[in-house]
Amino acid sequence: MTWRWYGDNNDSITLDHIRQIPGVEGIVWSLHDKLAGEIWEEERIKSEVELIKSKGFNADVVESVNVHDDIKIGLASRDHYIDVYIDTIRKLAKYGVKVICYNFMPVFDWTRTDLYRQLPDGSNALFYEKDAIVTDPKEMAAKILKGAGKFTMPGWEPERMAKLDELFDAYKTVDDQVLTDNLKYFLERIIPVCEEVDVKMAIHPDDPPWPIFGLPRIIRSKDHIVNFLNLVDSPYNGLTLCTGSLGPNLKNDLPDMIHSFADRIHFAHIRNVKVYDNGDFSEVSHRGKDGNVDVYEVLKAYHQHDFKGYIRPDHGRHLWGEEKECRPGYGLYDRALGAMYMTGIIDSLDKRKAEQS
Repeated sequence: MTWRWYGDNNDSITLDHIRQIPGVEGIVWSLHDKLAGEIWEEERIKSEVELIKSKGFNADVVESVNVHDDIKIGLASRDHYIDVYIDTIRKLAKYGVKVICYNFMPVFDWTRTDLYRQLPDGSNALFYEKDAIVTDPKEMAAKILKGAGKFTMPGWEPERMAKLDELFDAYKTVDDQVLTDNLKYFLERIIPVCEEVDVKMAIHPDDPPWPIFGLPRIIRSKDHIVNFLNLVDSPYNGLTLCTGSLGPNLKNDLPDMIHSFADRIHFAHIRNVKVYDNGDFSEVSHRGKDGNVDVYEVLKAYHQHDFKGYIRPDHGRHLWGEEKECRPGYGLYDRALGAMYMTGIIDSLDKRKAEQS
């Protein structure tokens, strides 16, 4: 069990808070001030890992080392940025990192239209309204950045959002096939290095799992994942299976995906979503009955495969007024409840297995 943490002075939650959540053994971290394509200095990596380990956690998972747009678009400059990425992989391996979570989504790493939509119980959560996506993406970006307040929002960096017109123009010739070809080129460069230094790459699915603003999306269904894994058939080329990203498409059978790809899933994000009849969806508690993701069946599938990868509670609701001080989707209370809900299910599955043996 792990916990995503954004670092000192960039998170409302401290490592000492996280230590009090039973079962959490690892911190999922990153250098969140780094833009895609920037060099990660070894001294900063060392310092972050030492801080995390000083509190009794492992620092095995980094989320995210963002991929520069020139790589996704396929520009001549991509080789330079891939070299920088490889340099980061080698440095992270030196300090014990085992998994890197990343994505290959154009322009926006994830998309929601409301960061604080009130739910019937009085809490609030991230919300996606399909009809709101027809508006100007610059308006949506401004709304997201305003809602984030003082916190960084991976995938919505102000420096990138200021260049949206330029980015959309650059992606005009990039369709699903071109993006797939550019991902293959990227993987063919980095995976041999990953095999050498024992770092597994775990791609995050598209969020939401359908095209937006005419941009291509290539990791959004079982068929897409099969195609992705075949681009470079190596155990180091794997998945971050996120139930909250794939879940809004009710045709995605999440337990079946786990059974199908168990040996290539290196990182598991557990998140629940409630999908409405009109296609809108809201993030809700981790309790399976509260949404459309059957978290019990998801964890049961992992348990049946004796999953040894890393797992974490993903986005949670904002509870008891904490939206005034936490990063959207990343409050303390609901994610802690989610971790305990997950741990309870896993403990029950462990006990049942022991009784049957």
